[in-house]
Amino acid sequence: MRTCTCIVHQLFPPLISAPIYLHIHPNILSRRHINNSVQKNFKKKLEREKKLKMKELESERANGTDPEKPTVCVLDSSTYVGFWVLRGLLSNGYTVHAAVQINGKISSLSLSLSLSLSVHCTVCVFRGQFCDTELLLEIEFSMWVFFWFDAGEAEIVKKIRDMEGIEEGLVVYSVDVLDYHSILEALKGCCALFCCLDSQEGYDDKMVDLEVRGAINVVEACAQTDSIQKIVYNSSLTAAIWRENISSEKDVDEKSWSNQDFCRKKKLWYALAKTLSEQAAWALAMDRMVNMVSVNSGLVLGPSVAKKNPQITMSYLQGAAQMYENGVLAIVDVNFLADVNIRAFEDQSTCGRYFCFNQIVNTEQETVKLAESLSPLISLPPRNECQGSEVFAERLRNKKLNKLVEGTAC
Repeated sequence: MRTCTCIVHQLFPPLISAPIYLHIHPNILSRRHINNSVQKNFKKKLEREKKLKMKELESERANGTDPEKPTVCVLDSSTYVGFWVLRGLLSNGYTVHAAVQINGKISSLSLSLSLSLSVHCTVCVFRGQFCDTELLLEIEFSMWVFFWFDAGEAEIVKKIRDMEGIEEGLVVYSVDVLDYHSILEALKGCCALFCCLDSQEGYDDKMVDLEVRGAINVVEACAQTDSIQKIVYNSSLTAAIWRENISSEKDVDEKSWSNQDFCRKKKLWYALAKTLSEQAAWALAMDRMVNMVSVNSGLVLGPSVAKKNPQITMSYLQGAAQMYENGVLAIVDVNFLADVNIRAFEDQSTCGRYFCFNQIVNTEQETVKLAESLSPLISLPPRNECQGSEVFAERLRNKKLNKLVEGTAC
């Protein structure tokens, strides 16, 4: 095997390895240590503030000060991509309903861990408070996992709520994508939905099913909302590039789909989730005659991405060495991706899928640069090992994206 290929295999996770995931206790909300009255009062306060803000916006419209741009919804605004789409829309003068997904977030959870000695304990966490402190060693490990993840989630949600007090055109909603009615509430008065679903906990076979169900609920809610004119659905290039013998294909474009059986065989749960959820969204959108376009992005890079989006980044990179060798490892800047989302909405001629990437990584030098941008998620090899010069053939095509950027979408 050539030197450059060896470097890539050192940098990125192998194809068949599967990450470790946390399992959330289903009955956590009924635990005695949660103060239900505090939660209810906080929820009522948010609802009052939200209604007040909506009245202010309606008053502005009645006084003829309605902004030129319509009201749109971003769900989930607390994902890395969703947050940057939200920022892009606000900077372009849109009124935005920022739907923050509460399903699957670690604000309250129960971890169940089993040791090799068959000793079992349960740790319950709510806003940093721990209960049932048997087996100290196991609890200390759980605390490290919890705070590493929850700090990032809390930071972005807090930032969005802080923005609500500053941005006149921003209203924040708490949404559970498995709760159809909570989605309807966030969509009221909106003419478009920017769908940005990602599991901040990582992906396994169970998460695949949850994301598909979430996508179905979102599209169905849009179909039942009279004001919705278009869905911009954020998917991934991994929904198109995984199948046997892809190296024999000359072009991989918007007509391509990943093979479900291949993804299951190789435990490519992120790719499988994106493939099945996008296919389900397309099937339902066509059945309900909802206008939808999808943006299939490459690996998303941007400010502090290694810190703020670690799970999704590593899930995307599962099998990165094979993507590299097959000429389908692509990257995209998050600001560019947000801009493409807005263009896809504003251009009335957009249709179908759009492959969205800035660059295909197909040389060793580009691979090392990518790893450097993802530090400390990716460990760099010694410099003297980076001596390869092979260039792999590029197979991804994004002619549709180029037309969209030029102003001729389809």
